Amino acid sequence: MSRMEWRKLLNGNRIRKSETLYVKKQRNEFDKDYERIIYSSSLRRLQDKAQVFPLQENDFTRTRLTHSLEVASLGQSIAWEIGIWLLEEKKIFKDFWQAKELASLVEVTCLVHDLGNPPFGHYGEDIIRSWFQNWFESDTFKEIQKKYIDNGDVPLNNQQMNDFKFFEGNAQAIRILSKLQFLNDEYGANFTLGSLATLMKYPWSSDHEYATSKKKFGYFYSERELFEKLKKEVGIGEQRHPATYLLEAADDIAYLTADIEDGVKKRAVPWEEIYSGTIKKFFGDNYPDHFTKLEEHRLKAIKNKVPNRELVGVQNFKVMAQGIMIEAVIDSFKENYESIMEGSFKGDLLENSSAKQLKEELVNISIEYCYKNTEVLTLELVGDRVLNELLNFFVDAVVKIDKKPKAKLREEKILHLVSANFRHIQTLKEGGPKIEINELSLYMRLLLVTDFISGMTDSYAVNLHQQLSGIKLP
Repeated sequence: MSRMEWRKLLNGNRIRKSETLYVKKQRNEFDKDYERIIYSSSLRRLQDKAQVFPLQENDFTRTRLTHSLEVASLGQSIAWEIGIWLLEEKKIFKDFWQAKELASLVEVTCLVHDLGNPPFGHYGEDIIRSWFQNWFESDTFKEIQKKYIDNGDVPLNNQQMNDFKFFEGNAQAIRILSKLQFLNDEYGANFTLGSLATLMKYPWSSDHEYATSKKKFGYFYSERELFEKLKKEVGIGEQRHPATYLLEAADDIAYLTADIEDGVKKRAVPWEEIYSGTIKKFFGDNYPDHFTKLEEHRLKAIKNKVPNRELVGVQNFKVMAQGIMIEAVIDSFKENYESIMEGSFKGDLLENSSAKQLKEELVNISIEYCYKNTEVLTLELVGDRVLNELLNFFVDAVVKIDKKPKAKLREEKILHLVSANFRHIQTLKEGGPKIEINELSLYMRLLLVTDFISGMTDSYAVNLHQQLSGIKLP
């Protein structure tokens, strides 16, 4: 592994040269990425994708959008501290503007880190993976693949099949930003190479040994050329971009505390019981000064007869716990800086920090009271049926199109339910004429379906499923 260099890591180049006419010198290229995506439909869809509790009618519990905004705020703060350290103490950054670039890079990648998540969160990923695992082993697939081979297509290779069997929201986010968030051409939002490299949490393909063992990968077969460009121009390989560790830490800090807060609001987490037991013992033993302050806030709230005291209590705890973890993560990055830059660092910053035990305590609370909550489990089972049946419906139709569709046959009608933008993007051919839908390979047709279904919001998926099942009229 070669040592990474910040001059390449902070790469503001794009696949297609930017055509922006309005230029402000104080805006760096990562700030422009933020401005490109903040108005996008892909980001807006996150407001109806579950963080923990799906299909909520209240306006308090977090969605993927509010979670992403919180992660972006935390990530920017952490990155500023690291940037100033690299400038003033390490003397690696040459000026303030490089520190600003790092903060902007982490902020925008935190904002878009969940862009590729399908409906029903990480469970939605599991559903898609399981569906394709079964489908690729079926006689139906064997018959379909034979038909495509007879018509001149090549068999799906191992990487192409693994793209679906190990379907990964992070890889889908790369695909959205580099292709699917359509504006004028096949380059999507045309994000900077530095942002795309940072967003790639698992910089290897789906047929890599890491993917088969960890069930995680960073890019689809369709983006393999983009990955080669990132390797060459940004300097990542199988080693992560250093800013990826800051993104991951901000994500962990945000969800570890916020999920518990949402659980208290939903009355799934018995806060007073946990505070008097787990929190009191753990903080009293490990962070006595912090616990004293926390107890002062609690007693003050009781004295002043503050309404919703449990919610106020968990919010004070959240702020305190986040502060502890932020400080620990910054220290961890500094302590492991050399191995991070050399690509030999293992694990994540929080796991390798003084706050490791705090992380474990928070995870245990969330698992016990939030992720096993009856409402969460019930709605995830609803999602299981919805996504499985949508995949049955759309894959079956899309793979059968063998002539230019006119919306007369059943499968042609179903194809026209797929986003017109996604259909258009699949027919674009770089450096050549546009192709027709019926000329798409089997791999690209399957991608069209996963692009469409993974892009759905929770409510849209449920509503479309009900309409196609005849339960509800359009």
